[in-house]
Amino acid sequence: MPHIILDYSANLDDMLDMRAFCVALKDAAAATGVFPPAGIRVRAHAAPYSVVADGDPRHSYVDITVRLAAGRSDAQKTLATDAIFDAAKAFTADHMNKHPFMLSLELREIDPDHSRKTSSIRSYLPPEMH
Repeated sequence: MPHIILDYSANLDDMLDMRAFCVALKDAAAATGVFPPAGIRVRAHAAPYSVVADGDPRHSYVDITVRLAAGRSDAQKTLATDAIFDAAKAFTADHMNKHPFMLSLELREIDPDHSRKTSSIRSYLPPEMH
């Protein structure tokens, strides 16, 4: 797994293709080899109310959280966060060049003693995605 969660200012809905952004981050995460592709989940949530910096309504942000199961090395975590953030920077570069925009990413490791999960998704995927 990771969960890649985009929290963003709602004013971006008319400026960025959030579905394509999610796909770009999923592809970047999968390309690292750090995560099994079947476990990657990417979602985006618009904040209906947000205030950025001085409150100018033209300001926007995307804050990315990567939630990750424990057990990866520091090198793997660095590789993954760099790849996902680089993909986010590339996807938003044109927007950042034309608009006041903030982009951030944070990795959070999930405590395995307090995490529960189940899934049937692998039954529906081709074997190479397991």
